[in-house]
Amino acid sequence: MTFIETVFQKLKRHPKRVVFPEGTEPRVLRAAARYVKLQLGAPVVLGRREEVEKVARDAETSLDHIGIIDPETSSELPTFIKRLEKLKRYHDLGSKEARDIFANPNYFAAMMVQYGQVDALVTGAREAASSSLRPLIQLIKPQPDTTSISSCTMLDLSNKRYGERGVMLFADCAVIPEPTVEQLATIAFQTGTICRQLTGNKPRVAMLSFTTKGDGRQASPAKVAAATALAKQKAQNAGLEMEIDGEMQADSALLPDLAEKKHAGSLVAGKANVLIFPNLDAGNIGLKLVQHLAGAETYGQILLGLSKPCADMSRGASEDDILGVAAILGLQAIAYRKLYPTEAIV
Repeated sequence: MTFIETVFQKLKRHPKRVVFPEGTEPRVLRAAARYVKLQLGAPVVLGRREEVEKVARDAETSLDHIGIIDPETSSELPTFIKRLEKLKRYHDLGSKEARDIFANPNYFAAMMVQYGQVDALVTGAREAASSSLRPLIQLIKPQPDTTSISSCTMLDLSNKRYGERGVMLFADCAVIPEPTVEQLATIAFQTGTICRQLTGNKPRVAMLSFTTKGDGRQASPAKVAAATALAKQKAQNAGLEMEIDGEMQADSALLPDLAEKKHAGSLVAGKANVLIFPNLDAGNIGLKLVQHLAGAETYGQILLGLSKPCADMSRGASEDDILGVAAILGLQAIAYRKLYPTEAIV
């Protein structure tokens, strides 16, 4: 059974509601129809009904048991406008301007997930990240003590010798270009936490660099080493069992024989199931190479630091990718209150 099939199996026992703002995208509608067919929960798509129905007909896709909401005519719109106007950023807006904002389905979807009308949100299949991320960051509460949003990606590798029978997490591959020490440590801690929740396995987090325990006088390895120490402290303070080590090269993180030579005694080297990249260049390039050259199944980007399960997909995402991410977020939502016990809704 593949990793994503285990996710489907678990989610069927606790179905969840997922909103897809891009309701006129054929890949999204086909993924939503399969979400229903697999009995994973209740999908909701946003858009004008007639347009959604036309796309579904052209794509030969059923809309049975899929909710369709037009943000511009929804009965929830007046309530969402009032809530928007209470936020400092939008305090001086008039009702017309607020309505114009909600014409963007991502803003409406963000309100839906923030106020519990759905359990998770999947977007980005059509829009650039800069457009799809902004509403989520502005309207969905961050986790306590979180100052920035980042992301991680689940991978299911064809070569099962790596990670946990081929299952690994990469971060951050989509959001923060040059993370600070604090941001890098938070990315490591949060990705390790997601690893434990979604796989049940003990996180073994490798903080990657171009050197393994090398020259601390160079800026990049020194930053990774400092972030490693801080990430360990975060895990210890939270009482979460995870192994974090770095700085180390990718081969030291993945190959047991080489790890014995380069970093003997490490509880992470040679058996990492979470890889944390030092910056966005390395993370995005590394992810794309593994995805296309090694044929890995990838599911992301799962956003870290928000109080609700959300994902910002790549515009190249396939129907399978969209379905897989929706299911992963549904599974994430099952235990979200346990994962973030201080969550508050206002």
